[in-house]
Amino acid sequence: MTPSEGALARLTPVLTKRWLSPDAWRREVYEQLDGYTALRKALAAHPDDLIALVKDSGLRGRGGAGFPTGLKWGFIPQADGKPHYLVVNADEGEPGTCKDLPLMMVDPHSLIEGAIITSYAIRANLAFIYVRGEAVHAARRLQHAVAEARAAGYLGTDILGSGFELEVVIHCGAGAYICGEETALLDSLEGFRGQPRLRPPFPATHGLYACPTVVNNVETIATVPYIVLGGAQWFRGMGTEKSPGPKIYSVSGRVNDPGQYECGLGVTLRELIELAGGMQDGHELSFWTPGGSSTPMLTAEHLDVPLDFEAMAAAGTMLGTTAVQVFSDQDCPVYAAYRWIEFYHHESCGKCTPCREGNFWMKQVLRRILSGEGTHADLDTLLDSCENLLGRSFCAFGDGAASPVQSSIKYFRQTYLDYVEGRRPPLFGSPPPRPAWAATELAGAAR
Repeated sequence: MTPSEGALARLTPVLTKRWLSPDAWRREVYEQLDGYTALRKALAAHPDDLIALVKDSGLRGRGGAGFPTGLKWGFIPQADGKPHYLVVNADEGEPGTCKDLPLMMVDPHSLIEGAIITSYAIRANLAFIYVRGEAVHAARRLQHAVAEARAAGYLGTDILGSGFELEVVIHCGAGAYICGEETALLDSLEGFRGQPRLRPPFPATHGLYACPTVVNNVETIATVPYIVLGGAQWFRGMGTEKSPGPKIYSVSGRVNDPGQYECGLGVTLRELIELAGGMQDGHELSFWTPGGSSTPMLTAEHLDVPLDFEAMAAAGTMLGTTAVQVFSDQDCPVYAAYRWIEFYHHESCGKCTPCREGNFWMKQVLRRILSGEGTHADLDTLLDSCENLLGRSFCAFGDGAASPVQSSIKYFRQTYLDYVEGRRPPLFGSPPPRPAWAATELAGAAR
């Protein structure tokens, strides 16, 4: 399937414009393609003017929450006598999300340049890039880029004669999904077990080493040099009024050409599927996630809903990390929910009871339903467990875990009933027999 002119017009190569250039990760190639031009422009400006520029651009965090980036930078107290830090969240662990890894692999200097500009704006002299432990090649490429930047005078003391000094440290985690949560990441960076912190206080005033800290996603920071070069109005010329700018969408699943597609915010799933070569032969769209497994799934009825922060919220879900996972009529939504809950059960840090117990029991109940031994009461138990997770867990991990279960029951209750009432064959053999105390324990967890 060849994309139409309308679909192709939605492609917006900004962050991805260097990805096809030979040796794009090398500094000399990056510099030939406007690299570090924005840094020179930024160092000639006042830090407060850079914060105002990012505010005016409307840039929102690309890590999932969509918080206004300039506003976050502006929360950092100035002249407080404390060191300030920038922490780049490169712990990309959301199922289906794979936009930051290729960016770090192919164009690492865009992230380094963005980190230098951001650090200058918030008056930080030390920046950390926290890379997921499994992303060994990306970490090595970033380390090489840091060394190249330092050799060229972009890092170290008196950067480009401006008097500003900065060091960038590449830190590798150990592969824990919970460390994608910003305060758990900070604890891990300090050498502690990665678990979320109680807030307030917030990282803006009590972040890394109890000092003012900005935590931003890779894509967010890599966008900053383009805003400095192009200006706020240029950036607002893409996307929508409240969700401006380009965005990398990770399209996977039952499409012919899965991959990364950079479009202005507000593109629809219909257009993304067309760009991705259409649905695979013999498959029809059934359900999909707009931003990975932690965002409530949508159905074919939502094909034309704009993929931006406001429209997704109005549809009852979230834009998240724009990990668009496409499932067809040959995929089972109950099994998909089970696999995601298996992941959340495994990755729960165990700090709070709702998340620790809720995911454990939801995994058991879903397994029982898929084994053909579920009951009608099991659906109520699942929804009760979700209610005890949603907004009641220590961090947003619990909300993310509840999302696939709640949304799958909302849109595919009949599929659940088909398993319970025997119209669908079991996917698993009989689960192990439950001890006598299990029914009481399960009911207690639901309450």
